[in-house]
Amino acid sequence: MTLDAADLAQLDAALESVPNNPAVFVLFLRDGAPYLARTGLLRRRLLRLLRERDKPSRLLNLRQTVIRVEYWLTGSRLESSMRMYELARQHFPGEYLDYLHLRLPPYLKILTGNEFPRCQVTMHLGRSTSPGSSLYYGPFRNRASAEYFESEFLDLFQLRRCQEDLSPSPEHPGCIYGEMGKCLRPCQEAVSREEYAGEVERVTQFLRTGGASLLDSVIASRDQLSAAMEFEQAARQHKRGAQIEEMMRARDPMARYVDQLHAIAVAPSCEANAVDIALIRAGYWYGLSPLTFEIGEGKPVPLDRRLREMIEAQSWEHGTAAATARERQERLAILARWFYSGWCDGELFLFDDWNRVPFRKVVNAISRAVRG
Repeated sequence: MTLDAADLAQLDAALESVPNNPAVFVLFLRDGAPYLARTGLLRRRLLRLLRERDKPSRLLNLRQTVIRVEYWLTGSRLESSMRMYELARQHFPGEYLDYLHLRLPPYLKILTGNEFPRCQVTMHLGRSTSPGSSLYYGPFRNRASAEYFESEFLDLFQLRRCQEDLSPSPEHPGCIYGEMGKCLRPCQEAVSREEYAGEVERVTQFLRTGGASLLDSVIASRDQLSAAMEFEQAARQHKRGAQIEEMMRARDPMARYVDQLHAIAVAPSCEANAVDIALIRAGYWYGLSPLTFEIGEGKPVPLDRRLREMIEAQSWEHGTAAATARERQERLAILARWFYSGWCDGELFLFDDWNRVPFRKVVNAISRAVRG
């Protein structure tokens, strides 16, 4: 919605009809950059900035410099954050992250392009679909959470933890992890490149399957040892399996192989008799769309059918082609900040396969959003 501020008298009349709802707005000024902000009470905020004052005040007043007002009503903090992001990129292209105070979340990165791949915590998310590209796992709540998960899951494998580019030699001094049996010691040529590559494959499968690849083998080994009445070894495997399950339960909910980060977000809508649905596929954001409660032939259309139709109508190729790796990371950062925050006003449902969408849970969340 746009308000013309050329005539201040008309602007005053128009402000009185502005809804006092949550919104994002932009004030375009005669000189300088526009004023971009979000608010929970739009009319009150605009009146504070634009109304005529009888006496001097320290409060910011843009009445004499504004030429146009644009605003967008929002139904949730997620919608407000995404709208702010798009507008900040448009009006402040060089400094929009600072303007939004947007901190990018950390990821685990498996450097598969390295001759001897290793793991590291990174704040930069690249594309992981091209041959030889790195594997990314996240986003985590914060760096401490990412480093804790990295330390815990690497204890299950023998991947190297050193940061150097290796030149393997029997004379290499090695490190403490090799002495503790937590590294295959490729630096000292204790294993071949093929053997180390096999361990890297085990690590990547562990992350891709959410720990299932290792947990299944541990459980199978435990059952075999138990059947052979080797109870001491079986107890060790049982303890190892419990450790894996506990670690995966304790990880941050959104942390997963990014190319398998599929989710549906349910948030309140500014439209009547509707909720906002956001689809996330392979870590790409496909926008917020209203899901209305329609009446067809005198009968309400079942919510699960409306949701299935929305998903089937979505063009997935358009989203991946339009978004750069940077935009993908920034939108995931906004989604993660909303989901991990204490002010999250919706629900996010994560799943591993679009053929197994938890429709019942999503429909129940839609009902809760409408009642709320």
